[in-house]
Amino acid sequence: MKKVYFDSAATTRLRDEVTDRITEVLKTEYGNPSSTHSYGRSSKSILENSRKEIAKHLNVSASEIIFTSGGTEADNLALTSAVRDLGVNRIISSRIEHHAVLHTLQWLQKEYNIKLDFVNLKECGQIDIGHLDHLLATSSEKTLVSLMHVNNEVGNVLDLKRVALLCKFHKALFHSDTVQSVGHFELDFKEIPIDFAAVSAHKFHGPKGTGFAFIRKNSGLRSLIHGGEQERGMRAGTESVYAIAGMAEALNVSYKNLEKERKYITDLKGYFKTQLAASFPEVKFNGSCGDDDNSTYTLLNICLPISSDKAMLLLFQLDLKGIACSKGSACQSGSVGGSHVLNEILSDEDLSKPSIRFSFSSFNTKEEVDYVVDVLKEFVGTGIG
Repeated sequence: MKKVYFDSAATTRLRDEVTDRITEVLKTEYGNPSSTHSYGRSSKSILENSRKEIAKHLNVSASEIIFTSGGTEADNLALTSAVRDLGVNRIISSRIEHHAVLHTLQWLQKEYNIKLDFVNLKECGQIDIGHLDHLLATSSEKTLVSLMHVNNEVGNVLDLKRVALLCKFHKALFHSDTVQSVGHFELDFKEIPIDFAAVSAHKFHGPKGTGFAFIRKNSGLRSLIHGGEQERGMRAGTESVYAIAGMAEALNVSYKNLEKERKYITDLKGYFKTQLAASFPEVKFNGSCGDDDNSTYTLLNICLPISSDKAMLLLFQLDLKGIACSKGSACQSGSVGGSHVLNEILSDEDLSKPSIRFSFSSFNTKEEVDYVVDVLKEFVGTGIG
C-alpha cells in the first residue's frame, strides 16, 4: 500500500542529520551534565553549546533559553509562573489557542481567580487587533496577553511584532505559543519585544519530548518543577542531552535550508490548492489557510462538499489508502466535541461537512498530492457512506 504523510503539523519526520547527531551523543556522551568529572563536563559542554546555537537563531541570550519537555510544558511554565510569581491577575487570549494554553488559563481562572478575557475574532479567525487594543487600554490590572503566532489547525499567522509592541505600549506582558513557527519563520526577539515563548522540537524535524521556553532576562519567573538547580534553577531534572543536541541540530538545518524549503513547500501547497479547486469547485479553505499572505505555508485545512453521513467515513477511508492527515489537530483526534477552532469560525452548515488538515514538509512531493486528490475524488464519486 502506498504511504503518504501529510501530518507534519502534528509531528515531523526526523532529518538524517538529526538522527546521526542523536545517535552519536547517545553512544559517546552518557555523563550527567550536572556532574563535575570529565564525563559530566563533556555532556555539559554539549548542552550549553546547543543552548547557544538555539539562542543565536532567535537573536537572544543563551541564558534566556530554558530546556523543557516540549511546548506544553513551556506554555504552562510561562503562564502559571506569571500569575503565581509576577502578580498577573488578568490574561487576554483567544478562543482558538492551543489547549496547552486554553486549559492552563481555565485552571488559573479556577485556582487563582484571574480575570480572563477573549479578544474578538475577525472573519476567518484572524485576531481583531483593534479589540485587543481596547481591552488593553481599559485594563487597570497586571495584564498578560497570550496569543499564538501560527494557529496549528487553520494556519492563521499573527503579526507578532505588532502585538508585542502594542503590549509594550500598554505595559502588558506578552506570551506566544510559537510551536508552529520556530524553524519555519525567521524570528528576532531583539526586534520583537516578546516576554515569553514556547517551542517544541518535533515540529521542525527534531525529536519528540523536548523543547524550550524563551524567558526574557530578569523576568522574575520561577520554576514549576522543584528539585535540583538545573536550567539555572528554572527547571529541575536531569536534561536529556541527546534530545537537546538533536533539537539544536534540527534547528540549525531548518534555518540553513529555510529559503529553499519554504519555496518548495509554498509551491507544493499552491499546487494542492489548485488541484483541489479543479476537482472540487465547492471546496473551502478554512481560516486564512487559502490566503498566502496571512497564513503559514506549511498547512491547508479544507472543508469538502460532502454530506455529513459520508464525512464520518472519510478519515477512515484515507487511512485505509495509506494517507496520514488530521481532523483538526492531532491533539484533538477522537474528541467528541470536534475542533474548538473550527467550532469558533465555521458556520453550522460547514461544521456538518468534513474538514481535514493536510500539513507539509520538504519530504512531500507533487505525486503524493496527486494521489491524495485521486483518492478524494474516488471517495466522493462512490456510494460509500
